[in-house]
Amino acid sequence: MPGQPEFQQRIQSIERMLAEIEGSADPSLRTSVQQLVQLVMDLHGAGIERMIELIRGDAGGGEGLIYKLGRDELVASLLVLYGLHPSTLEARITEGLDKARARLQSHQSEVELLSSQDGAVRLRLHANGHGCGSTPQALKEMIEDAVYQSAPDIASLFIEDAGTKPGFVSLEMLQGTAPAAHFSNGLSLSAGNKGGL
Repeated sequence: MPGQPEFQQRIQSIERMLAEIEGSADPSLRTSVQQLVQLVMDLHGAGIERMIELIRGDAGGGEGLIYKLGRDELVASLLVLYGLHPSTLEARITEGLDKARARLQSHQSEVELLSSQDGAVRLRLHANGHGCGSTPQALKEMIEDAVYQSAPDIASLFIEDAGTKPGFVSLEMLQGTAPAAHFSNGLSLSAGNKGGL
């Protein structure tokens, strides 16, 4: 069964193909492809939303099945893409941090949630270990992987080291907003934007 890495590779392949088409000299081709992709996204989004409605309406444990779907890596990615994931963004951030904490224990390190507002997540890394693979940068990457796997739709992620002053803070973090991940042709894949590839 394909998982998150394969799904991300497919998204990247779509982005590359759209970039190639955007570079095409034929503006009518670009417009047609954009419309085609938009129609496919709309169709898929409506279909997935209807499936969730039908499952939710089943008195025989539909809500439990929806949460089970939300825990499957591939299905969860699609549910996030269409803004239909059953768990809140905050719950998925917490889930990612719990996964990161479990992995950090073997490195005698810990991660602390400082804030999570409008999808901008700020964390503090307490790196105590000195073993193999426990450099602060390696630990930060471990945390990033866990958080983005559970909540790929966060607006931004900033991890500071304990005992150091925070570094660069992006304008998006200050404003509490961040742009959607955009394709090079102006289309974007963003959670909650069923029609806005």
